[in-house]
Amino acid sequence: MRGSCTTALLIVLSASISAPRLWAGYDPLLTAQAKPEQKDLVVKDEQRSREIPIRVYLPKDNTPAAVVLFSHGLGGIREGCAYLGSHWALRGYVAVFVQHLGSDDAVWKETPFAQRIAVMHKAANLENFQLRVQDVPAVLNQLAVWTTDDSHPLTGRLDLTRIGMSGHSFGAVTTQAVSGQAFPIGKGFTDPRIKAAVMMSPSGPRRGGNPQQAFGGVQIPWMLLTGTKDTAPIGAADATSRLVVFPALPPGGKYELVLDKAEHSAFVDRELPGETEKHHPNHHRAILAVTTAFWDAYLRDDSEAKKWLDGEEGRGVLEKDDKWQKK
Repeated sequence: MRGSCTTALLIVLSASISAPRLWAGYDPLLTAQAKPEQKDLVVKDEQRSREIPIRVYLPKDNTPAAVVLFSHGLGGIREGCAYLGSHWALRGYVAVFVQHLGSDDAVWKETPFAQRIAVMHKAANLENFQLRVQDVPAVLNQLAVWTTDDSHPLTGRLDLTRIGMSGHSFGAVTTQAVSGQAFPIGKGFTDPRIKAAVMMSPSGPRRGGNPQQAFGGVQIPWMLLTGTKDTAPIGAADATSRLVVFPALPPGGKYELVLDKAEHSAFVDRELPGETEKHHPNHHRAILAVTTAFWDAYLRDDSEAKKWLDGEEGRGVLEKDDKWQKK
């Protein structure tokens, strides 16, 4: 039932390395054949008396690198979606995978199978949403301390002027909130330190909210990834509702990829109960390619990556019925 990714890391890395190169120049799938260093750490948010487990994937180069945070889906863990963290690290990013207590695997793992849907529904609540959106700045604050602490393993490894944010499902909702979404009440949760964001299985505003009001003021580059069958087993979001976000975004650095026949678990590593489609072998490859090019373009100001995203080269990694658009 978990909304995170279990790891098929060796398969993904092999596919990324051995697949034929489709581009003569810039290639977002090209990596060295290596496994990145991993560190499991815990952020202690004293103000909220809360611990936030994180897994950090580190690039080989120990000079300061751009940072990408990832927020798991409902029922997930920091170890999930390793195919993303490993590839991004091999491409030179520090990938920080955040575990949100209260909406992680503790929700379901001690619960009898027949009762899991009910407890998962209960955990997808406003309280856990608020905990999640507060976890993000707490982690960023702690990273700023650690990178200047000569005794810490992350000292000098982080360039916190270049921060990306990403997430899947409930993690996409979290990412939207901290990277520009507006809310009917309150000042919102946008953290200005985040310079670009990627949402996998995004969601429109809840309770009939106006998408234009929610997303029309987004000021940073956003990339949305979903599928034609992207309906979650928990919550009201379906494949149609996920498509309301992109039209409401202002132009400039905005992208949407809709993977043909991809279900909610296409962005993770195992099918979820009730799903009927097998994972397409090209889906993860496409996800890695477009997200890496996006980070390169908007966290590194790589002109070749932006040309790849905005030109025809990017379509070379997609299937013919995948839908790719930008503005």
